[in-house]
Amino acid sequence: MSHADHTRDPCPWVILNDFGGAFAMGAVGGGIWHGIKGARNSPRGERLVGAISTIKARAPVTGGNFGVWGGMFSTFDCAVKGWRQKEDAWNAIISGFMTGGCLAARSGPRSALGSAVACGILLGVFEGVGVLLSRVFSEGTRPQLPPLPENMAPQTAATVGLQ
Repeated sequence: MSHADHTRDPCPWVILNDFGGAFAMGAVGGGIWHGIKGARNSPRGERLVGAISTIKARAPVTGGNFGVWGGMFSTFDCAVKGWRQKEDAWNAIISGFMTGGCLAARSGPRSALGSAVACGILLGVFEGVGVLLSRVFSEGTRPQLPPLPENMAPQTAATVGLQ
């Protein structure tokens, strides 16, 4: 690799870290989602019990699904970085495409391709928004240009004399 990314650990540890982080995020989000769903689907006096039992049954599954996606994405991201020898937005888009395709592979080639394209587009949107946000927030740190001289200022109705 021409330049190492020192902000993150080496790839095997990044994969484990991303898997764990995605599992935790999915488990917490799944706990909230399934807790509300379990409470709504329970009879009036049993709402808390229904929420807790639904959380215990479904939140770990949701966390596992998120973890698999995060771990697979991170694995492909490391592989693509190693193959391309570059660090850019295309790595995430290619990794998302490959992750979506692999996760839908059991549904057949057409479904896998559709999921791969959808996942690649989703990651492309995320990367595009990230680039736009970084440009917007870096606008404030960019040095200001000096004002134009009087003879080069854009002409408006007031400067021309038209009212």
